[in-house]
Amino acid sequence: MLLEYPAQLEPQEDGILLVRFRDVPEALTEGAGEAEALSEAVDALVAALGGYVEVDRPVPLPSRARSGDHMVALPALTAAKLALYVAMKDAGLTRVGLARQMKVPENSVRRLLDLDHRSHIEGIEQALSTLGRRLVIDSRNAA
Repeated sequence: MLLEYPAQLEPQEDGILLVRFRDVPEALTEGAGEAEALSEAVDALVAALGGYVEVDRPVPLPSRARSGDHMVALPALTAAKLALYVAMKDAGLTRVGLARQMKVPENSVRRLLDLDHRSHIEGIEQALSTLGRRLVIDSRNAA
């Protein structure tokens, strides 16, 4: 599951660049230049996807890049947490159900899914293993 979302940068009349994500319309931000806009885009994307998790909505998967798109990758821990959330949903499990299978309190699973909580990656790997999944890390050249 690759969590790298295409973003569109739209110049505004005041020189600011507006950042939009067609796959996550709730993620909107802006920046004074391309570097600032793309840096802010990561935070906006994480916040919007965190909202999906909080209200128990399916996380939209990224579409293919189109000409002119800028790809925005999620931080590794955030991507791992979202992978766990998607795997949990695919298995038809609630937080309580996963906690029961892992033999841990429900608040432990809640923290694993909280995009703002600094979870240990080993906990996410354990939860994924419980679901018959494994975490795979990929490294690529910067674009």
